[in-house]
Amino acid sequence: MTEKLANVLLITANVGSVFEEPDTMLTKWTTEFLQTVKQKQPQFIALHCQEVGGKNYRTSMQHLVPFTKALMDSEELKHYNRVRMFLDDEFEKTDTFTALGCIYFIHESLQNIFIYDFAACKFRFVSGKEIYTNVKLEEASTKEKIKFAPEFFPETKWSRKGFLRTRWSINDSIFDLVNIHLFHDACNITAAEKTPSVYSSHRRKALEFVLERFMSDKYDNVPLFIFGDFNFRLDQYGVVGSLCAKATAKYEKNQDEVVKVTYEENGSQNKTILTMEKKKFSPSNTKIYSESRGRWLRKFDREPRYFLDRLYEYDIDFPPSYPYSEDLNKAREYMQTRCPAWCDRILMSHSAKELMYKDTLHPPQYSVMGEDTCMGDHKPLYLLFRLIGGKGVSYYVPNKHNGPAPIVFRETSV
Repeated sequence: MTEKLANVLLITANVGSVFEEPDTMLTKWTTEFLQTVKQKQPQFIALHCQEVGGKNYRTSMQHLVPFTKALMDSEELKHYNRVRMFLDDEFEKTDTFTALGCIYFIHESLQNIFIYDFAACKFRFVSGKEIYTNVKLEEASTKEKIKFAPEFFPETKWSRKGFLRTRWSINDSIFDLVNIHLFHDACNITAAEKTPSVYSSHRRKALEFVLERFMSDKYDNVPLFIFGDFNFRLDQYGVVGSLCAKATAKYEKNQDEVVKVTYEENGSQNKTILTMEKKKFSPSNTKIYSESRGRWLRKFDREPRYFLDRLYEYDIDFPPSYPYSEDLNKAREYMQTRCPAWCDRILMSHSAKELMYKDTLHPPQYSVMGEDTCMGDHKPLYLLFRLIGGKGVSYYVPNKHNGPAPIVFRETSV
């Protein structure tokens, strides 16, 4: 097999808030996405969405079909003649509903592409346009979808968190694409009590479960790209300690529960440094987020470090991706509901990094989409790179039982 390059664009986007405003925010989101496609000119697009249908999905899920139709009918995507969409929109089935959406567009110039059938344990040639929703999604064998069990997030009665995996072969290089949504910080005050926070521990447990599942299931271990809303938060205990090192905390309680914490500067009457409630994180100086693109906060971005032995991420040189203002005129400003954090990430196994062409003139691009456009409370992230072909036969992984062994390769028949 000869080395052949394919331009790949990976995007993760929590679209929960944009579906609440279909005529304004969703329209702007779609325009920005299509403009990105036009600029980057990828041959393969993997768009991983979380909270499809919106936060109030019972009323706004109706906008999902027009949204996907607008993408498929767009001028920018007219040369993408193959499509696969896996859209979990069946919100009545609370035991399986994840609100995840995986949308894949393949350009007509890309010929050698297959998707894996997890039931038949072989690859199938990709042709035409297929959309999986409702019952059809649950029956689709070219995806694996899991909703996390309640014990992963004991502080909540119900959630939509989980993951959806697909496996691809492009120009004879094989890899997994995983869309993931982990649990959020339910209360700022609780999150700031200790490090790591109870929420961080729950997220770590869930991500451990996913990675260990892939290592121990019956399918071959292949390079992995895992991207979505990890809900990784900053070490809030450390952030508060840094912001309020010269301040005194005053607590307000409702019965025995702390409902508000106010940090007042020492030696100064009524000069508040930070106010914190369950869903409020309000520093007096909001410029701390924009100065140096929030770079000073990176030292508190500790959650991904636990997985450095298994997962790699390109350097972050963009502001925290959440929680942005939902005001159309305040695209660069944050809401004062949470401490800004890089919740949305594109991570990969170290083996997946080896699939990426190393070119100093055209290095992989890892950045935010729509920095000057209101994209909802989450800014989408993208990773653009050139995928090396022919890696399927040369890449070796640890066999699950007997040590190093080659990957069992796909059947090319359909």
